[in-house]
Amino acid sequence: MEILKHLGLEAYRLCLLRSLDEHVLALGYSNLAGVDEAGRGCLAGPVVAAAVIMRSDHMIPGIDDSKKLSSANRDGLARAIRQTAHSYSVGTVSAAVIDHINILQATRRAMVQALDGLDHCPDCVIVDAVKLPPKEYSCLNLVRGDAVSYSVACASILAKVERDRLMIDLDSVYPEYGFSRNKGYGAAEHRAALIEYGPTPAHRLTFRSVIPRQPEVAN
Repeated sequence: MEILKHLGLEAYRLCLLRSLDEHVLALGYSNLAGVDEAGRGCLAGPVVAAAVIMRSDHMIPGIDDSKKLSSANRDGLARAIRQTAHSYSVGTVSAAVIDHINILQATRRAMVQALDGLDHCPDCVIVDAVKLPPKEYSCLNLVRGDAVSYSVACASILAKVERDRLMIDLDSVYPEYGFSRNKGYGAAEHRAALIEYGPTPAHRLTFRSVIPRQPEVAN
């Protein structure tokens, strides 16, 4: 009985998560893409965005905002998304470019890269929070889009899994910073390593926590 109750609740949750996507498709759109990013608030590493066009006749149990999922669950769900999606793509913008154009513009660039990499051109895009430049598709930007759109939640999982993989790779190059554990966020061990060793080429030098600004000395 408990298993049946759990299955029923999960089916209901997925239907609610999918409802926005269904309303958009009911307006006449056929290729709806969800877009989200990972790593926008990190001190090191790239910002990564994913775009995905999911099948409308199939839902994957467990899909949710990537921040609510364990690493193991994200990995399994990412495999399921890649296996069942009509199309998916990932865009990556490095720390050096983030420093050059700022994190907001870098996030937009990663999202556009991901959308441009799709095998099928979307006619409508739901994006988490960020306003994208005008394109040939309609665009709906929503705060916490990964919590209200199935497609955006799928994109959030792909972006997070890909970025975590890149940070684990960086950990082998810069093991002192604990990137495999903190993924470039401002954890205590990461901040301590910055004080002891200074920033690496993977760090975002324009972020205040990486190189703290010195207080101005009054004349």
